[in-house]
Parts: sequence; structure tokens; C-alpha cells
Amino acid sequence: MKILVTGAKGFVGKNLCAQLNNIKDGKARCYGDVKVDAVYEYDLDSTPEELDAWCRDCDFVFNLAGVNRPQNQEEFMQGNFGFASTLLDTLKKHGNKCPVMLSSSQQASLTGRFGNSEYGRSKKAGEDLFLNYSKETGAKVLVYRFPNLFGKWCRPNYNSAVATFCNAFANDLPYTVNDPSVELELLYIDDLVDEMIACLKGEEHHCEFEGLEVVPKADGRYCYVPTTHKITLGEIVELLKSFSAQPQTLMIPEIPANSFAKKLYSTYLSYLPKEKVAFPLKMNVDDRGSFTELVHTLNCGQVSINISKPGITKGQHWHNTKWEFFIVVSGHGLIQERKLGTDEIIEFEVSGDNIQCIHMLPGYTHNIINLSDTENLVTVMYCNEIFNPNKPDTYFEKV
Repeated sequence: MKILVTGAKGFVGKNLCAQLNNIKDGKARCYGDVKVDAVYEYDLDSTPEELDAWCRDCDFVFNLAGVNRPQNQEEFMQGNFGFASTLLDTLKKHGNKCPVMLSSSQQASLTGRFGNSEYGRSKKAGEDLFLNYSKETGAKVLVYRFPNLFGKWCRPNYNSAVATFCNAFANDLPYTVNDPSVELELLYIDDLVDEMIACLKGEEHHCEFEGLEVVPKADGRYCYVPTTHKITLGEIVELLKSFSAQPQTLMIPEIPANSFAKKLYSTYLSYLPKEKVAFPLKMNVDDRGSFTELVHTLNCGQVSINISKPGITKGQHWHNTKWEFFIVVSGHGLIQERKLGTDEIIEFEVSGDNIQCIHMLPGYTHNIINLSDTENLVTVMYCNEIFNPNKPDTYFEKV
């Protein structure tokens, strides 16, 4: 399949082309039997000759080209309607009736706060043009009215509040929230791209619109992405505050699968400047080696790294409720555990050459011994709770 993407250098186009090229190059194999032979990337620097050749040759068109922030209002209609006419006329010229997708906007509803939107009128005109093209030619047309979009590579201080806030927090810039209670409907770029690839398979989601509300309908004139998130500006800002504090708190936020928080965190990270990509950790160093906390979690404890010098024994303590995993990743060591009140010792010889996970059992005093005379022993340690100096639940006793 040869695919033409217009507006290929825009936010959506860049993400879509990247994934289409991943499929073409065999790097993305999660979409079933979709085959991409070529991706024609059309943008403002492309030539009319290229558009003509690609319209003749393509098997599917994603029309993402459009104007969001023109110098004057007239450019809305020229950019959002005028190019669409050129595209469809070129396809008709070559008798190419391949499916065509149109990127429209909720503003095309011309309802509520969008009732007097010049941008919305230009988008609605584009929709009508595409729907009439489908009636005239019999070509399949897929019209999507997207809500607010967010994700990596979205331009801040342009037309995305999420991009603007993410960039501000990542780069310590000032930001303004006029009304924290304002709710946005947000669509994540990866969810949008997955839906676009579903279009190639004929598995798009159809609907009708009642104002801004999506009404799923198998034979609907319009299409939609089924996964969106509704969240207030205030909630977005609070999440970003916690993300930006992570290098100090080590706290990994709760980011359940497919949650808005997970998608926002990935988006936020994409705006970090070079000087924030790496951050120092507090190493607790003594003559035995070091102990460094790596990450904390809200409900699932913490992960640390322990380095023991040659011949050193660490631990020699037990816990009531706290439990741990010891995972030696480098070196050669011995882990010993003894149940309190007994003399029986259980032992585990451990090595970075045979990585395994050893439970430190509640009620068992335990240690870890570096058996090497020359090499450090490096151990990843997981504990089911964050260390609380006011209630450490740690009691010295030799194994």
C-alpha cells in the first residue's frame, strides 16, 4: 500500500509518518497484516509536480494539511478549503478513487462556543467538500472531528494548552491558568495514530455528532477516535507539578495502563531540556560501599541499588512487616537468612552471571556477603515500602 500524507511535517503528520515508516521498515509488527510500501510526505515545501505524481500513485490519503493560526481570517478558508479542493481535483484528474481521510475539528460543529468560529466554518466547508466528493465519485471518505490533541512533538504556545503547560514545567517557565475548573476533552497522539492505521484496515470507528457529542453509529457519516480523556486544567497542572518534582522526591506517579496520567507523563518528558535529562541521586557512601535510592512509588515501595566492597557483609537485621527482593546483577555473593528463635540458616549463592531474585522474609534476619576479593557486589533491592525514619521496622541481629 502506498500512502500519501499531506501536512506531513505538522504535529499529527510527523507522528503518523513515523509510525507508517516503522510499519514499512518492519519495525512495527503490532498492526496485523497492514503492509506499507511507500509513504509520500507532502508539506509546504513539496512541489505541485510531487502532489500530482503522488495523487496518481497512492492507495490511501491522509489529508492533515490545514491552517490553525493564520495572519488573517481569510487564510482559514484558503488553507483549510482551498488545498482540499486542489487535492480532490488532482485525485479526480487521475481517476484515483482510493480512500481519503480528512482531519477536521470539533469547531466544525459550529455550536456552543464555536458558533461564530471562522476556523470552524472553514473546517465545515472542507467536510462538506469531502462528503460531496464521496457522493460524486464513490470514493470512501473518512471525516474525523478531533478534539484537543496532545503528545510528543506538539508545538507549545500555539494551539495546545497541554503542550504549553508541559513545556513550561519542563523548562521552568511561567504559566497562567485563568480558570482551573475548565474541562478539556483530550486526544492522545498515539491513540489517534492507532485509529489512523485502523483506517488502512477498514476498521475505522463511525459516528454522527449531536453538537460536540459523539454518537457511535456503524453507518455514520463521520468518524471518531474512541479513546479520549476529559480533565480540568487544574488537574493537568497538579499532575505536572508532581512530574516536575520527581528528581527531588524520586516519586514515580501512578500511571495505570491507558490512563491520562501515563500519556501526560510521556508528553511532559518529551519537553525536557538537555540539562534535565540526567539528574543526580544521593549516594550514601561509607567504607563498606554505598546505598542509593533510585525510585519511590505511591503504593508499592521503592527500588535501590546497593554496592558492597570486596569481603564486606551488609544487612544483619530483620523486619516485622517490611519485605524485600535482593537481585545481584554484578559480582559474586552469599545471602543468608535465619528465622528468629531458630538456628537454621538458609543460604543462596548469587552472581551477576546467573541473575535471580531472593525474598528477604519478614521475621528472618538476613545479610549479604561479598565473596570476591577484588570485585564489588552490585545488588538491586526492592522494598515493599518507602523507608520511614520514624518507623523503620528494622532491627539489628546477626544471622
